[in-house]
Amino acid sequence: MIDRKHIIDRFVSYVTIDTESDPKSDTTPSTAKQWDLANKLVEELKAIGMQNVTIDDNAYIMATLPSNVNHDVPTIGFISHFDTTPDFTGANVKPQIVENYDGKDIVLNAEEDIVLSPDYFDDLLLYKGQTLITTDGNTLLGADDKAGICEIISAMEYLIQHPEIKHGPIRVGFTPDEEIGRGAHKFDVEKFGADWAYTMDGSQVGELEYENFNAAGAVVKIKGKIVHPGYAKGKMINSMYIATEFINSLPRMETPEHTEGYEGFFHLHNMKGSVEETVLEYIIRDHDRQHFEARKEVMVKLTNDINQQYGREVVTTEIKDQYFNMKEKVEPVMHIVDIAEEAMKQLDIKPLIKAIRGGTDGSQLSYMGLPCPNIFAGGHNFHGRYEYVPVESIIKATQVICKIAELTALKEKK
Repeated sequence: MIDRKHIIDRFVSYVTIDTESDPKSDTTPSTAKQWDLANKLVEELKAIGMQNVTIDDNAYIMATLPSNVNHDVPTIGFISHFDTTPDFTGANVKPQIVENYDGKDIVLNAEEDIVLSPDYFDDLLLYKGQTLITTDGNTLLGADDKAGICEIISAMEYLIQHPEIKHGPIRVGFTPDEEIGRGAHKFDVEKFGADWAYTMDGSQVGELEYENFNAAGAVVKIKGKIVHPGYAKGKMINSMYIATEFINSLPRMETPEHTEGYEGFFHLHNMKGSVEETVLEYIIRDHDRQHFEARKEVMVKLTNDINQQYGREVVTTEIKDQYFNMKEKVEPVMHIVDIAEEAMKQLDIKPLIKAIRGGTDGSQLSYMGLPCPNIFAGGHNFHGRYEYVPVESIIKATQVICKIAELTALKEKK
């Protein structure tokens, strides 16, 4: 049996260390405070008996659990990130433990009337009778993705303590800056040396994902002309009005708040404007590669149309691809998904195979030569004050890692 209190204590020790990343920084890691947890993880990996524990100049951590079988089997990896999102503060996290959850409202902060309610977050009802770890309403929790780290280390510790469970060579990796899209940028796939890997970065119990969005970012700059408003007739060009035209010309219902499943979107996530200049920042997402390319073409055509309307270049649009759907790289090696699915079934966990409406380190790693599906880590409501994770989900994810290792040891290396 996996020690419940030990896992809770380990998880709490991680989330109480602030590791918020910073998209404006050009260093790796993007914030110095990420080193605080990174260095702790290195010492912990050594303490539980992992071998070849390394941390490089950019805080990428790797370690090995050697094989305990006498035949050649694939080397598998498990990967999680230790930064937390800059979307909401991760400083001074004060986790609350809710034992035997009764299915009712959880008061996170009585003074500020912050309540985690199943009336709004109906997933809570999946976990009646379980132990939940929540925030105090003032910070995020950091289960994304410190739950994943907790599960990986706990699984490695369990396998070390139970040599009767046969497994091949296992590599673990922990990365900085995943939340700002850079988690895989300096990951040394060759050094990691795994045949394939799994990121432990999903949500609900049973999630198993090998599809994700194709992703791009677009910066739209609109140039206006400032003239004294009292003498502006026929002379002033207000960039904010042109920006409004641009925004309203994109499909209004193809935005995050109106889409689900495999539906893509345009998302205006930042806007700053004056008469002289307005800047719009979009993200473009679609699972289907052709639809993804078409979305980018829509923005280019709209830019050209507005410029033609004004008779000069008033709009410029710069689009940069960010990552692609890992499905293209995983489908040729679907046995790696099959192993994870079988592991869940043997543990009486119903696999929920679905597409990620986002991306993980695994999407980039798959294109770097390391096929890398994503497995649940157990948390909910990431990136905000209502984040929570059931302890039972952390334990189940830990068991899945151990079972994947056990099943992979039955496979001969090709």
